[in-house]
Amino acid sequence: MPIIAPRSVPKWAPAKWTQNFQTGHDWSVTGGNVGSSNLNDATEFVRGTQSVSVTTAGRATANGATVDQANIQKFGGQALNLTGKAIRLMFKVSDVSKLRHINFYVGTAGLANYFRWRVHTHTNTQNWVQSGEWVLITLQWGDVLSAGGSMSLSAARVPSTRTGFTDLRFQVLDAGTGPVTVRLQSVELVEDTSVDYPKGLVSITFDDSWSDVFDNARPAMDTYGFRGTTYTIADQIGTAGRYNLAQLKAAQNLSGWEVAGHAYQGAAHAARYDGVTADKVDADAGNLRAWMVNNGFHSDSFAYPGGRFGKTTDGVSVEEIVARYFSTGRSIISADNRESTPPPMPHRLRSVTGISSIAPGQSNPANLTGPGGLLDRAQLSGGWLILCFHRVVTTTPTNDAECHKDDFAAIMRAINSRGMPVLTVGEVMQ
Repeated sequence: MPIIAPRSVPKWAPAKWTQNFQTGHDWSVTGGNVGSSNLNDATEFVRGTQSVSVTTAGRATANGATVDQANIQKFGGQALNLTGKAIRLMFKVSDVSKLRHINFYVGTAGLANYFRWRVHTHTNTQNWVQSGEWVLITLQWGDVLSAGGSMSLSAARVPSTRTGFTDLRFQVLDAGTGPVTVRLQSVELVEDTSVDYPKGLVSITFDDSWSDVFDNARPAMDTYGFRGTTYTIADQIGTAGRYNLAQLKAAQNLSGWEVAGHAYQGAAHAARYDGVTADKVDADAGNLRAWMVNNGFHSDSFAYPGGRFGKTTDGVSVEEIVARYFSTGRSIISADNRESTPPPMPHRLRSVTGISSIAPGQSNPANLTGPGGLLDRAQLSGGWLILCFHRVVTTTPTNDAECHKDDFAAIMRAINSRGMPVLTVGEVMQ
């Protein structure tokens, strides 16, 4: 048993509507890249006595045309009202290296009118979906990727309608390098973040214990009463350029911050938890938790070094080891979707990182705060937006781990002007 176990138990969002793909489910498989399928697959399942499986033919191109698709779908069903609702999917991928991406559609008229979400995009670095495991992914309105036909998105990414959907499609596109099997266990509707947080929700987090966060970010947040979560590397506290213990305690006790865990040893952080053995991960996470408690920091929150939560060098799940000591684990994955409350997989929290003026795309402060950016999408369409900063500097940023003090202040102003609540990660999970 761990010496110091997490104290909190993550919540579960009950489903308001469920399709578990048991006998008589009436869904079908279509597409030009289907190798084989089983609508009543009793070989692997985690609910009832079966799931639906499809194995691609392994020859998809990046075009995504009908010839490239393997779809599990139902058209002409009960009209669904998704106002205040998110879509929660449970599925399993045999080999993510063979996967290009997965999409989900809702719409009408055989999807002539539709909204589309990107469920997962495979990368060659860290993948939110891992091979051979059942995963849960929640899709919210703030993360809709595209629309078509009579359905549309405004400049602020607000959907034209959220009700009357009769057609649903779970779409798999392989990487064109061989077949991949995907098993779909459930499609559910759950309450989305907007039900509890009508203006969206933001958590402001910081990695690696840089002292310029205390000097430059904390005062900007204090202006609005915002409180952050700082993920700490224990053996670097008190060293050059990092927080000292008095500053950590001041952040917690005087500004209301959450002092959370990132690593006990800087060497373990540099190697990443998937770059060492399971015993070393267990020792580092356990020592970190003990150090935190001994110094009066009782957070149950953790951020993976480098955002990496895969397997150790000897094949053990990093996520499962960390769960012995912490009730959440934050990644730095945000390519497809943001978080919901409660999150479907609390040891795989998504966050937006690399927030800097030299960063492209959604992480650039101008895009983050601009029309249709992630703040707009969380505020107007729902979502828990976790922002991950590293350094907040007064000089010109030289890499995307550095956010200029003025850009940081502008982001805080943008959050405040929208009336969005800011909570620590630990508070959201309580």
